[in-house]
Amino acid sequence: MNSDSLRIGKISEEEEQNNVYPLIILNHDVNKYKPLYINFNRTCTCPPNHLNCLSAKEWLKRQVGIWEFFYEKRDIRDKEIHPATFPISLARQVIELFTHQGELVLDPFVGSGTTLVAAQDLNRNAVGFDLQEKYIRLSGERLAIQRIFGSSKQIAIQDDARNISDYLLDNTVSLIFTSPPYANLLNRERKNKSRRMRNNSQLGRIEQYSQDPRDLGTLPIEDYTRAMGDIFEPLLKKLKPKGHCVINVPDMWWENKRIAIHVHLINEMTARGYELRNIIIWDRRNIVNQMGIFGWPNNYITMGVTFEYLLDFWKPDKGVNEDDNLHKE
Repeated sequence: MNSDSLRIGKISEEEEQNNVYPLIILNHDVNKYKPLYINFNRTCTCPPNHLNCLSAKEWLKRQVGIWEFFYEKRDIRDKEIHPATFPISLARQVIELFTHQGELVLDPFVGSGTTLVAAQDLNRNAVGFDLQEKYIRLSGERLAIQRIFGSSKQIAIQDDARNISDYLLDNTVSLIFTSPPYANLLNRERKNKSRRMRNNSQLGRIEQYSQDPRDLGTLPIEDYTRAMGDIFEPLLKKLKPKGHCVINVPDMWWENKRIAIHVHLINEMTARGYELRNIIIWDRRNIVNQMGIFGWPNNYITMGVTFEYLLDFWKPDKGVNEDDNLHKE
């Protein structure tokens, strides 16, 4: 097989089976694994035109655009381990909604590995990337707990998200799901009232992942938005036609001004070729530890920690007309 055929996602069963990958690939070994020969085809028996393996009843439950999730024992909530995590149940719901068993999921900012754990639960193949070795090792430790079950593969790779195109074949990814750094939200001392009230150990600390200049968490909003576009534009080629890309972000306050991160990303992603399909609200009220009163009596401010956005884009399939049965408002 020549290199041209590799780049358009043609991979034989023999190639896929003959490549045994470790749970983690650290930066000194990354050149050994380019490109990755990892399965991206369905292993279920669903009809070809189905988006996922869900029944009509299961689909209906997910149509309400406000989602709530609960943590389980396997979830990481300790900010000493990772400063910004999300529940496995969130990743599960997104993966179940936009993929079939056996298909390929990508997380460009894999962090503690929650997306990979959820993919493993659901028998989806998945690849995640992160700059920090400690988070790649953490992902591997979580995956190793139940590695013996299922035929799918999950791999955590220590590399810059800007290099993902070197690993994946075109038109092979069914879903990109990630919770990226929220611009420079964490790159400042934590002084909020709720932490003072709880005598929280993070009070006064900077929770930012690293000061690596490649880390998006060090960037002001304009530079952050441009960097996100630079990362996601080449990933559009990796998505299958109508493959989805779901990004979890909040908005933030910076120097007494609201920064609408989700608006910046919607504009940037659409400018880079993605099409916005849905905006889902993640209702986080059930997992907020304690709320104080802010702004009273003269400056009303909503509690930003009580909700976040799930921005759902897809790769437009310009060669196929929209389904005539889609609901028209």
